[in-house]
Amino acid sequence: MSVDWDKTINEILAGTLACQACEALGDEMVVGYTRNPEAAEFATRCQECTDKTDCDARKLVVVCEPCANQYRVNGELMTEAGWMGIQLDECRRNLEESLDYLSTYWKEEAVIEFADMSRKLEEIDPDTFREENGWRSRMEEEYLRIHRWFRDRRLRVPDAAWRSQYVEDVIAQGYTSRLGD
Repeated sequence: MSVDWDKTINEILAGTLACQACEALGDEMVVGYTRNPEAAEFATRCQECTDKTDCDARKLVVVCEPCANQYRVNGELMTEAGWMGIQLDECRRNLEESLDYLSTYWKEEAVIEFADMSRKLEEIDPDTFREENGWRSRMEEEYLRIHRWFRDRRLRVPDAAWRSQYVEDVIAQGYTSRLGD
């Protein structure tokens, strides 16, 4: 008899969360935000950051109650499904911000002539556009991964209508999206 250990372990740990700080396991963890610079060492979105010293950015974390106290996390106890819902919301916010940046916010940062205000970012600064569009693409992939998590478990996707509205906004701006057509 052959045992698929990966599958067996996944079944045993299904629904179990791990504290990102100390790796303690539990059915519920505190999910929330902190600005504590030390949390940059384990916060998911901070993994690619090169300089984590004195980071006061708002970080989404999943931690046990003792670590929530230590890192001053503003959050609440949640199950795995709650955590996935929070990640989905965070992903949506990032996608909306990215789309807003591509449409207008970049004009507030760039030094351009008034006559160029009607042009797109990719025409004015192709490198910045590639960077922002790449970020948006990674966020769309993350959204799809989380969406699949809900589908695989036959759980209702929170605010499922958001996806179609986002895609309409992306297409209206002349871009493509991995989230549909």
